[in-house]
Amino acid sequence: MSRRHIMDEDEGKRVVDPSGHEIGMITEVRSGTAYVDADPGLADTIRSKLGWSEADEDDYPLDESSIGSVTDDEVRLQDAF
Repeated sequence: MSRRHIMDEDEGKRVVDPSGHEIGMITEVRSGTAYVDADPGLADTIRSKLGWSEADEDDYPLDESSIGSVTDDEVRLQDAF
């Protein structure tokens, strides 16, 4: 089952484009906004999965209107066309 809104437990999920190509990882969810690291390293991935990560100046806020679906494994962006 999928949904279209971000929740705290989405931290650490990969973000993919509509074709399924990975474009980043959610490092933090703050006040319902997901922040995406477009180039996460292994340490960033582990920290985020453990809930120890925080968004920094290199992370981008993900507008909820851009989300096509959220599953157990990923956040898939919707097609812009």
